[in-house]
Amino acid sequence: MRVFVTGASGHIASAVIPELLNNGHQVVGLARSDASAEAVAALGAEVRRGDLDDLDGLRAAAAEADGVIHLAFKHEAMRTGDFTGAVSADMHAHKAIGETLIATDKPFVSTGGTLMLAMAGITGVGGRVGTEDDQSEGGPRTDAANYTISLGQQGVRSSVVRLAPMVHSELDHHGFTHALISFARENGTAAYTGDGSNRWPAANTHDIGVLYRLALEKAPAGSTFHGVGDTGISRKVIAETIAGKLGVKTTSITDEQAPQYLGFLAAFAGFDNPTSNDKTREVLGWEPTHPGWVEDVETGHYFG
Repeated sequence: MRVFVTGASGHIASAVIPELLNNGHQVVGLARSDASAEAVAALGAEVRRGDLDDLDGLRAAAAEADGVIHLAFKHEAMRTGDFTGAVSADMHAHKAIGETLIATDKPFVSTGGTLMLAMAGITGVGGRVGTEDDQSEGGPRTDAANYTISLGQQGVRSSVVRLAPMVHSELDHHGFTHALISFARENGTAAYTGDGSNRWPAANTHDIGVLYRLALEKAPAGSTFHGVGDTGISRKVIAETIAGKLGVKTTSITDEQAPQYLGFLAAFAGFDNPTSNDKTREVLGWEPTHPGWVEDVETGHYFG
């Protein structure tokens, strides 16, 4: 299968592209800069220059491909405060790709996040664990996921992989784990809100690479999957693990103090997001085999 991958020079793609190539697929990776193009080529993929704002380019690439995996998102804009702009660009990209694939029966695997379930008030209430069947009516990034699911009724074998907030491994250079470590180092303490009992799921990047490949090959139209290995690690344990590696203390903070200690992650700090992967494993036969978050962080590669 000839697969068009957006976000091809990013963290997730660094596992997805080798997984696809090693299983007999061809990959065309979107690259917006010379550096990105070099990274994509180094992975063994064909390079297509462009970005999320080049909607005509996205349409052409989708039309030429046998399937699409959409990993790109304007993370820089999110980190600098333009989350709304990043979400809008992502929605336009989804529609450009999706409309091109209608009535083709081609696979379109898109990306969401399990934290959206917490934002919608689905997980955490009374200890509620989120499942793949949980859907919210709308909201940032959720609208794009809902659009992708709707394509399953329009002749597209569409699916959404909801990623855990902490996708981790030696391939991760800019994710939530790095941010938490950076904030702890800057503040001299690893902070968590309240009693730290709220939970975040996590997944190893190498397992996620396999998941996207399986979704491309096997996902039923209009399906949702959870890229989750650790179904829920308490924020206190996360802080204690980071503090132990840095040699700093841990601190319980209030929601009001979160921006001071956790920067752009403050908006998510108090969310309780336990998330099941049962249906994902059953439908796709996916089995996470790589180290969990605590074990991976304890190896020390994040602190080199």
